Amino acid sequence: MKEIMHVTSVRGREILDSRGNPTIEVDLQAGTAFGRASVPSGASTGEREALDLRDGDTSRYLGKGVRRAVDHVNGEIADALRGRELDQRALDTLLVGLDGTSTKSRLGANALLGVSMAAARASAAAAGLPLYRQFALLSGRVPHDGTFTLPVPMMNILNGGAHADSNVDFQEFMVMPVGLPSFSEGLRAGIETFHALRGLLKARGLSTGVGDEGGFAPSLASNREAVELVLEAIHRAGYTPGRDMVIALDVAASEFWDPAVGAYVLAKSGEGRRSSDEMIALYDDWTRQYPIASVEDGLAEGDWPGWSRLTAAIGDRVQLVGDDVFVTNPAILRRGIDERVGNALLVKLNQIGTVSETLDAMAIARRAGYACVMSHRSGETEDSTIADLAVGTGAGQIKTGSASRSDRTAKYNQLLRIEEALGAAASYAGRSALAHLGMV
Repeated sequence: MKEIMHVTSVRGREILDSRGNPTIEVDLQAGTAFGRASVPSGASTGEREALDLRDGDTSRYLGKGVRRAVDHVNGEIADALRGRELDQRALDTLLVGLDGTSTKSRLGANALLGVSMAAARASAAAAGLPLYRQFALLSGRVPHDGTFTLPVPMMNILNGGAHADSNVDFQEFMVMPVGLPSFSEGLRAGIETFHALRGLLKARGLSTGVGDEGGFAPSLASNREAVELVLEAIHRAGYTPGRDMVIALDVAASEFWDPAVGAYVLAKSGEGRRSSDEMIALYDDWTRQYPIASVEDGLAEGDWPGWSRLTAAIGDRVQLVGDDVFVTNPAILRRGIDERVGNALLVKLNQIGTVSETLDAMAIARRAGYACVMSHRSGETEDSTIADLAVGTGAGQIKTGSASRSDRTAKYNQLLRIEEALGAAASYAGRSALAHLGMV
C-alpha cells in the first residue's frame, strides 16, 4: 500500500533571479519527501496576470523585495498546510481559497506558486518518480505506449522590445528546429544558428551583447531586418529555412499599443503608427514571404476584435499564440475560444499561480484544438520545472530562451537528461508540434 505523506514543514526564502531581482524559493517537506522550487518573474506582463507581490520598500532592492510574500509562506501558508495530505489538487485548492482574491493579490501569486511547485516536487519524490512522470499523472497524460514527447525548442536568438535596450520593437525572434530527428539534434541546430548569428552581427559591426533571455540585442535598421538576419543565420549554420527550421515571433504588441492614439506605435524603430488592420496586413505579408510559422501576441491584450480578425485572416496557416491576452487563465481562455481568438496557449505557471490551475488551462486548450507552448519568464532562476512540465504534459513546444545564460540552459540541460533517461521511449515532437494545426 502506498504510504500517505503529510506536509511537515514549509519554508520560504528570498533569493535572486536572472536579472538580479529578488524572488521566492520554497522548501516543502512531507515526511521523508522533499521539494524545492523557485519562482520566475516577467518584464512584459499581462494586465490580468496573477500578482507578483513585492514589498514596495524603495530603500531595499529598489522596492522589489519579496519579504512580505516570504512571510506569508512562512506564516499563514505554512500554518494552513502543516499536517495536510500531500495531494496536489487539494493543496492548490487550499492555497487559492486561503488567498481569496481573483489575482492572488493578498498573499501573492509568487508565494502560492513557490509552494505549489515545491509540493509537486515533493510528491514526485514521495512516489519515487521523476518529475515529468508526476506531471503526466497529474495531467492525465500518461502515454499508453510509454513514449514521452520531447518538445521543439523555440530558441530566442534575437531580442528586442522590453527585453533589450535596442531599437527593435518586436520582443523575440526565434528559431524552431522542426525538421531534426531528435530533441538533442534540434537543440544542437538551434545553438549552431545562434552562433552563426553572432558571427553575422560581429562581421557587420553590430552588438553581440545579449538581452534578458540570452538572445543577441543589436540595434537594426528595421524589425524586418531582424527576420532577415535570422534567416541568413539559419543558412550560414547549414540548415534550410522552412525545412529544417521555421521562425517564430513574439511581438509583445501590448508593449507598444498606445490607447491615447488608438494605435500601435513602433517608437523604438521609428516605423510610426499602425492600426490593428495594418498590423494584421504586416503579419499576412511576412508569413507569406518568410517561413514564419508562429506569431505570439501579434496584437494587444485588450484588442479582442483585432485578435478575432487576425485569427480569421491567417489562423488557418499560422500558429497564433496568446500570452498577455490569455495569461494562462482558464476563464479568460474559454472566452478566447468562444470568440475565436488565436489557436495556441502560452503556458506560464506564474501567470495563474498554481500547478493545478495551469494544468486546467492546458486541458481546456487541448479540448478546443489549441496548441500549448510551455514558457519561461524573462526573469528566471535555475529551476527547471517547466522542462519536466513540458514533457509530462506532452506540450510539444517550449520557450525557454537562447543558448546563453545558465538560467536558460538549465532547462535545455534538463530536457537532455530526460531524453537520455527515456532512451527509446523518447519521441521528438518535430513537425508534429505544428502539423496538427495544418501549418507544416
